[in-house]
Amino acid sequence: MPPKYYAPHGGHPGQEQLLTDRAVFTQAYAVLPKGTMRDITTSFLPFWDKTRLWVIARPLTGFAETFSQYIMEVAPGGGSDHAETDPSAQGVLFVVEGTATLRVNGQTHTLTEGGYAYLPPRSGWTLHNTSDEMLRFHWIRKAYVAVDGLDQPDVIVTNEQDIAPTIMPDTEGKWGTTRFVDPSDMRHDMHVTIVTFQPGAVIPFLETHVMEHGLYVLEGKAAYRLNTDWVEVEAGDYMWLRAFCPQACYAGGPGPFRYLLYKDVNRHMPLGL
Repeated sequence: MPPKYYAPHGGHPGQEQLLTDRAVFTQAYAVLPKGTMRDITTSFLPFWDKTRLWVIARPLTGFAETFSQYIMEVAPGGGSDHAETDPSAQGVLFVVEGTATLRVNGQTHTLTEGGYAYLPPRSGWTLHNTSDEMLRFHWIRKAYVAVDGLDQPDVIVTNEQDIAPTIMPDTEGKWGTTRFVDPSDMRHDMHVTIVTFQPGAVIPFLETHVMEHGLYVLEGKAAYRLNTDWVEVEAGDYMWLRAFCPQACYAGGPGPFRYLLYKDVNRHMPLGL
C-alpha cells in the first residue's frame, strides 16, 4: 500500500474551540503543530501564480540558521516559470498531495505523491500544476556551500516508493531511513531523507550531534524527547532542533511513524560568528 502523507489544507477553527494547543518555541527546539497552519498564517511569493505557502522554517537568530522550508499549495493552472530567485539557493521538492510538472535541464518530469527532486543552484527550473486537483509539496532551500575541487551536484528526480530504506543496524527492521542521495557524495551539503519507525520502535539513546534538524511528520504519532522535554507529535506537526539538541522518540502506532528530515552535512564548521 502506498504511504500516506499529511498535508495542511488551511481553514480556521470554530469560535467554540479552545485556543490551547501544543505550539512551543524555545532556544533549543520548536514545535509547530498542524493546527498552526491556517489560512491566516499563509504567505505568497513573487512569480508564483495561484499559489500560497506556509513558511515553517527560515534563517533566524535562535531558529533555523542554515535553511528555509515551505509547504507550497498550488491550485490547478498555477505554478511558476521563475521559481527560484536566489542564484545561490539549492532546493529539494517533496510532493505530499497532487501532481507537479517539473521542467529542468530541458527535461519534463511528472512528480506524483512521494516524488522527490534535488535542484542545484542556477537550475532555472519551472513547476506547474497541470492537473485538476490541488498540488501540495515541501520546498526546502539552502545556500549551497561550494568547495574547491568538488563539482556542483547533479539534478535528481525520483520517488520514495522506488527506493529501499536503509535499515538501522540492530533494530530488527523497525527503524529505517529512505536516502535520496548517496551519503558518501561530498558534493552535497544537505540531506533530505524520510525516517520510518514501526509501531513501538524507539531511538534508544539521546542523540546529540552537530546537524541542525527540520522534521515534518508525514504519518503517524510519537512521543518525542526534545532537550529536557517530552512532547507528543502527530502527522502534520513540524519540529526544528538546533545543533546538539538532545533528541529521542517512541513511535506510538498503530501505524508507522514517518517524518521528512532535513540536515546540513559534509562541510567544515565555520570559524567565527
